[in-house]
Amino acid sequence: MNRSISTLAGAPRKLDGGVLFGHTPRPRWAQWLRPDHENLVDVAGRALLVQQGGRNILVLAGADGLLAPPPRKCRCQPTIPGLLESLAQRGLGEGDIHAVVLTHLHVHPSPELTQLISDGEMPRLLFPQAHYITGERHWFRARHPHPRDRSLFVSPLLHRLEGSGRLVLIDDNRCDQLGEGWHFHHSDGYTPGQLLPEIAMPGGPVVFAGDLIPGTHWLSLEVTSGLDRNPEGVVGEKERLLDHLVASGGRLFFSRDPEVAMVKVMRDRQSRYVPFDHYEALSRFDS
Repeated sequence: MNRSISTLAGAPRKLDGGVLFGHTPRPRWAQWLRPDHENLVDVAGRALLVQQGGRNILVLAGADGLLAPPPRKCRCQPTIPGLLESLAQRGLGEGDIHAVVLTHLHVHPSPELTQLISDGEMPRLLFPQAHYITGERHWFRARHPHPRDRSLFVSPLLHRLEGSGRLVLIDDNRCDQLGEGWHFHHSDGYTPGQLLPEIAMPGGPVVFAGDLIPGTHWLSLEVTSGLDRNPEGVVGEKERLLDHLVASGGRLFFSRDPEVAMVKVMRDRQSRYVPFDHYEALSRFDS
């Protein structure tokens, strides 16, 4: 099957650098991503578009991209380009998406979106023709969250997904809705039941790293996030996944890295994972 992948730029966001880098000392991570006066750093909201057999499949890290952006209160407000604008640049609308793969269901809403949700004005779900695909174990976590991550799940969003009639929960390494060439790694360190899709490509597999490895700086095994539910588990999961990519000559796709979308990985003489063959963006990449 002919298959190509492209990057889509979702709405950029700011996250607390101290939380994002966990126990990594601030002088170290501040050299990687420069924080503002509130300790916030810019991260990407990058999505992956997979086009195969006349179908368009989105892969998202988290569920932020499922919600329609809040309407502007007045024309003087600037329009912030997001996922829909990025799709439009490729000649696609939300009705052209056949499936949305969600690595997990966390939401980091903007202040405007948070206010709408608290006021009971839940934005509509985007992609009305698509199946929403996520892990069965993670769905259970989302419906029965632990107090430590309860704030990352939005109950009205979960109810709308369930009521759509298009929610697909998988507990295996394959998904019938996606066909051949898709394999899922299951990860529990960041959040229980996170799905990491591996997509077969002619030049070697591409793994969407989700929030297990959000960007190049997290290739170091000792760099974890304050959001990780099990940091020790994250280290082992990263090592197994990266060893697999080194052995298979595969590539790693980053959802959060503000500068790098995809790399290959090798191990140096000190057994550190080193990125090379960097891509800042992809447009119908098929090799």
